[in-house]
Amino acid sequence: MARTAGREDTGLVASELAFGRARSDIDVMSRAGLPLDRFMDEAAAALQHVVPYVAACLATLDPATAMVSGVRKIGELKDANDSDITWAQIEYGADDITATTALLSAGRVSVGVHDLTGGDVTRSVRMADLVIPRFGFRDEARVVFADRSGAWGSVSMFRGKDDPVFTADEVSFLAAVAPSFTRGVRTGLLAQSGRQDAVAGGGPAVIIVDHEDRIVQFTPGARDHLDYLSSPGRGDPLTMVHALVSAARRFARGEMDRMPRIRVRTSDGVWLVLHAAPLSGECGPAGNVVVTIEEARPQEVIDLVAAAFGLTARERDVTAMVLRGADTKAIAQAMHLSPYTVQDHLKSIFDKAGVTSRRELVARVYFDQYASRLGGEIAPSGWFAGGR
Repeated sequence: MARTAGREDTGLVASELAFGRARSDIDVMSRAGLPLDRFMDEAAAALQHVVPYVAACLATLDPATAMVSGVRKIGELKDANDSDITWAQIEYGADDITATTALLSAGRVSVGVHDLTGGDVTRSVRMADLVIPRFGFRDEARVVFADRSGAWGSVSMFRGKDDPVFTADEVSFLAAVAPSFTRGVRTGLLAQSGRQDAVAGGGPAVIIVDHEDRIVQFTPGARDHLDYLSSPGRGDPLTMVHALVSAARRFARGEMDRMPRIRVRTSDGVWLVLHAAPLSGECGPAGNVVVTIEEARPQEVIDLVAAAFGLTARERDVTAMVLRGADTKAIAQAMHLSPYTVQDHLKSIFDKAGVTSRRELVARVYFDQYASRLGGEIAPSGWFAGGR
């Protein structure tokens, strides 16, 4: 391949060996407790040794909605932020057979777009309207990182016009490493330590986007929130805004059964929640959209954190009772279990969460973002006062 790193081995047997080594390396990385960005960078590099690409985009997703909560770009996409908004509008506003939600609905883990479309990649709206005219890429391989809790992330890998398309063996390999990527993303989200001085306070930020996708109104704190979500290599935070806007319009048309929302963890460990709703008025229900960005409250991230720890349904129930202050006897009575069984569940929860006590568990779930302010001043809204 002219512009990509070549395979480190040649021939069928050597390629199988290379695939095996890469799979093992990515599995080890996923269990190492690496911060999210570091895991993505190192795992993407391991991928490129056996599945070459000219560019890639790794995304984190909110597992409850499969909506993008962050991106990391590699290669020819690294500084190409000018197309992020168009990508979001296509991904969440168009009917594309290769969209993440479409792949999830079809039960697909990985696909090569050339193969999926029978060689006519323009059947993908994203390829026809964005990827080909903007970048000239020939093919894309897409992988979704999902488990029983939902989709935690995805990766899109691209090849240029002079490169071969992704093969069935390569797509199969990507499906094989998807569970390790899922584990690495889940772990990476929790590996960043929250800073006590990095609180996105000051109340919610509101952005109004009109029927022509123009931001026409915003509160004073909106720009601060968007700046807070920005960091090198992570793309334009307006990508999430326009993803929400596109999804909100689909909700207004009856094409989605719930209003879109995204929980995002910033690079310094603060959880925010972004949600959107269509506005009625002169433009009709599919016109203007309001997007709100605010600090996530504990109850909005508890289920996500529990899923990231890999807790079973019963362990989540026990955790919820611990967070409400219940002791072992109360948990046993409420859940019709013996105290010994509750203790067994707690031991498993502690092991998965990397803590040694109930107190540490509470702090681990609520993060320093919340725990550091317990007992502090309460604002008129009923939420913690203070800001960044």
